[in-house]
Amino acid sequence: MYRYYGLVPRELSVSLSTRWDLAPYNVLTVFSSMFLHGGVIHLVGNMLYLWIFGNNVEDAMGHKRFIVFYLLSGIIAALFQFLYDPFSNIPMIGASGAVSGILGAYLVLFPYARIKTLLFIVIFIKIVEIPAIVLLTIWFFMQILYLGHGGVAWYAHIGGFVFGLVTVKLFSRKSAGKARG
Repeated sequence: MYRYYGLVPRELSVSLSTRWDLAPYNVLTVFSSMFLHGGVIHLVGNMLYLWIFGNNVEDAMGHKRFIVFYLLSGIIAALFQFLYDPFSNIPMIGASGAVSGILGAYLVLFPYARIKTLLFIVIFIKIVEIPAIVLLTIWFFMQILYLGHGGVAWYAHIGGFVFGLVTVKLFSRKSAGKARG
C-alpha cells in the first residue's frame, strides 16, 4: 500500500522524465501520501501537533483558506524532500510536512502564545508553559540537527515549516485574533 499510494521519488522522477503516461498517477501520490502513516505513533504524533496548533491557525485563516494552506504545505514539503533525493526508492508518507507548515504559520501568528509542554528531567516529568517562539524554534533546529538520519523526511519538515513562515500572511484574515490555550 505504501508503495502504491506513497510518494516514491524515483518513480516520480522516471515518469516525469520518460513515461508521461504514468505521470498523472505519480503526481497524485503527492496527495495520497499525506493521508498515509507508518503506524499509530506516527498518526497520533501528527494529529497531536495539528490539534495543538491547527485550531488557532484555522481560526486566523478561515476553514477554506486553511484547507488550501494545509494541502499546499504538504505539497511544498514533499517537493523539498523530492528535490533533496529525487531517486530515492523509499516511499514518503505522512502529514508531517503539512503539519510543519501549520507550525511555521503558528510561529508567525502567535509567537508569544504559551504552549503547555511536558518537560522531562531525568526521571521527573513536569508540565511547563513555553512561549511558541521558543518551542517552535527548538523544534525547527531539531529538524536540522537530525538531517541525514534515515527513515524520516527531514527536508519535508523543513520545507513545510519554511512555507508556513513565508506564506501565512497571504492566507490569514486581517485580524488574526489571540491564540486559544
